[in-house]
Amino acid sequence: MYDPVRVRRDFPALDQNVNGKPLVYLDNAATSQKPRAVLDVLDAYYKRDNANVHRGIHQLSQRATVAYEAARSKVAGWIHAPDESEVIWTRGTTEAINLVAIAWGLDNLSEGDEILISVLEHHSNIIPWQILAARTKATLRYLEIDDEGRLVLDDLESVLTDRTKMVAISDVSNSLGTINPVKEITRAAHAVGAIVLVDGAQGAVHTRVDVQDLGCDFYAFSGHKLCGPTGIGVLWGRKELLETMSPFQGGGEMIHIVDRDESSWASVPHKFEAGTPNIAGAIGMGAAVDYLSNLGVEHIEAHEKEIMAYAMGRLLEVPDIRIYGPSSLEERSAVISFTLGDAHPHDISTILDMDGVAVRAGHHCAQLVMKHFGVSATARASFYLYTTKEDVDRLVDGLGQVTTIFG
Repeated sequence: MYDPVRVRRDFPALDQNVNGKPLVYLDNAATSQKPRAVLDVLDAYYKRDNANVHRGIHQLSQRATVAYEAARSKVAGWIHAPDESEVIWTRGTTEAINLVAIAWGLDNLSEGDEILISVLEHHSNIIPWQILAARTKATLRYLEIDDEGRLVLDDLESVLTDRTKMVAISDVSNSLGTINPVKEITRAAHAVGAIVLVDGAQGAVHTRVDVQDLGCDFYAFSGHKLCGPTGIGVLWGRKELLETMSPFQGGGEMIHIVDRDESSWASVPHKFEAGTPNIAGAIGMGAAVDYLSNLGVEHIEAHEKEIMAYAMGRLLEVPDIRIYGPSSLEERSAVISFTLGDAHPHDISTILDMDGVAVRAGHHCAQLVMKHFGVSATARASFYLYTTKEDVDRLVDGLGQVTTIFG
């Protein structure tokens, strides 16, 4: 039986007091904590195997290369990629999206073409497309959201036209936890010949993603949200698309032959991995995938659903609370954004922190969502594999303190 209390013991950062109280960490949508299994692998790499990859025939370089490429294979398995060479290491989701916007977008978009995204997106899945649209004179269009933060798809087929070349959508909203119908959107996009990129920064964390089943053309996600290190992420793309794309950056590693006036590129994925990569980060992300796989993704999913049901029930007991996002738990992931009376979310977070409870406060890099609901910010509690019902109770008790202070 899955036991989050036992799982917590794997995470050293959770075993501490904040302001004299045991830490309750509810900011997992921003970044997760790291288990010893990951920390030990990072330590071992730097202590024993620290060398550059692919470029040396000495033992340290060979060991580093084997571990680095083994991690690529593990991540490919995590998202059910058909070919591990389709997995490109990046600094994170943001760089992965920018890579597609530049390396695919500049060569494939022109004036009159359209890019479709949604109001629900993280800024990392808005700004690159705004920049691309400005440079190519393409038009940026948006799917709207309803009062529960769900995509309005009634007119999807009219929004998608033969001018639509790219659809970029998140599978799970970071600000509201809304689970989007990516497969439905992908089918409709492909019907008009559009390419689909999925921002999987939140989706790849809570469930086992199958990019082949989703049917998308690109999938981007980060390591640090799924128990891995910061500074490492992945772009998965269909090989036939990656092979037609120009390099994202120039330098070492991504070349085949360099001449005075022109050069040729390495094969995919190395064509997109210029310079010395984040070797430790990649190896650490592979260790995180191993850790989560050993726990069992289905057990993690079941635990998070139980925690979400408990948290929604408890939070609705709090007077004057407003919860944003879908009311149906089947339509939302492990995120709850809320406001409480007239208390500013920053004040809510500050008071909770005094009680050792860590939540996020702000616009969550989703200002279009905030504007839709007529607020400048929300408080956000986000749950993960080590969250317990006692953590939720501590959150609710802390909100009681907020209510007392603000009347």
